[in-house]
Amino acid sequence: MVNTDFFLIDDLLTEDQRMIRDTVRSFVENEVMPIIEEHNQAMTFPMELIPKIAALGILGPTIPEKYGCAGLDSIAYGLINQELERGDSSIRSFTSVQSSLAMYPIYAYGSEEQKMKWLPRMAKGEAIGCFGLTEPDFGSNPSGMITRANKTANGNYILNGAKMWITNGSIADLAIVWAKVDSDDPKSIRGFIVEKGMKGFSAPEMKGKYSLRASVTSELVFQDVELTEANILPNVEGLKGPLGCLTQARYGISWGAIGAAMACFESSVNYSKSRIQFDKPIASFQLVQQKLAEMWTEITKAQLLSFRLGQLKNEGKMKPQHVSMAKRNNVAMALDIARSARDLHGANGILGEYPIMRHMANLESVKTYEGTHDIHTLILGQEITGIAAYS
Repeated sequence: MVNTDFFLIDDLLTEDQRMIRDTVRSFVENEVMPIIEEHNQAMTFPMELIPKIAALGILGPTIPEKYGCAGLDSIAYGLINQELERGDSSIRSFTSVQSSLAMYPIYAYGSEEQKMKWLPRMAKGEAIGCFGLTEPDFGSNPSGMITRANKTANGNYILNGAKMWITNGSIADLAIVWAKVDSDDPKSIRGFIVEKGMKGFSAPEMKGKYSLRASVTSELVFQDVELTEANILPNVEGLKGPLGCLTQARYGISWGAIGAAMACFESSVNYSKSRIQFDKPIASFQLVQQKLAEMWTEITKAQLLSFRLGQLKNEGKMKPQHVSMAKRNNVAMALDIARSARDLHGANGILGEYPIMRHMANLESVKTYEGTHDIHTLILGQEITGIAAYS
């Protein structure tokens, strides 16, 4: 077995955290690994895994038990993401969107009626959610969104616009949609629960991807969709609503990327010991050992970064800038390791028999979504200098 815990982080985990990590790891090995490459090639999401994921109690896992969730701490949630992405970014993306981008805003910003209506069903996987913020022309600049919810004389809202790059969109029973209300002012942004089947709401799936092929990615289209006050999230206004959700998702991504890197490293160690060239395993060559040493070091640094981030989150001390640093570092680290692993595997690195190319392609998307690498660079730059370079 390949050692991916060189600095004995296991010793820092509670018994419950280790048990949760090991349970999800076993699930990924037994349920995800045998089928994920087939779904990746076919560009299909393994819907049969949803009830099994729900049965593990890892949908909305940090939400209190009152709402049918597990009430876990942030480090446990991070470990869940790590193990799921060790299998595939698509599986982690599904659960991350369900938990951090659909269930979290209902819990954090919704009414008690909305929480009781949706959260228990979502925890059981009986209702799937998605999150609509990004638009065809507004990604890194969400304040420029053009989706509008105009209030009518009878007090309802008429929603028009489109959202793009929406994970789970076409399979979702509800969408958390952010729109400006009767104004161009970003302060007017509100969150709405838009339900599948509402007149004027459609969610066509986006095809032709070379990344996240086992994930459902969609467009959301709203044409005069009528919503009532019961559909609005009452407890937040402005961009702090969607940005608060993204902070939760980015936290999980910082852990998930480590899982992808670990999978590439483990495959590289095993391959280098079994691949014979010049009458000996390539693991005996200096350049190969250098690659492995660099991978191991970077994974360890990322593990320590995310573990400390989890501590800060548990203690209520985490800032969005902390999350930006971890997401930025860990995803770039994982992508570099995937590329190095592909080189170490030689021509075999492009085959579906190994996880390398699948993780590499997926990580190209992970580097972009939930705030691009460059945007997180500028967030950190602003934290250092006090000057916002993107405004």
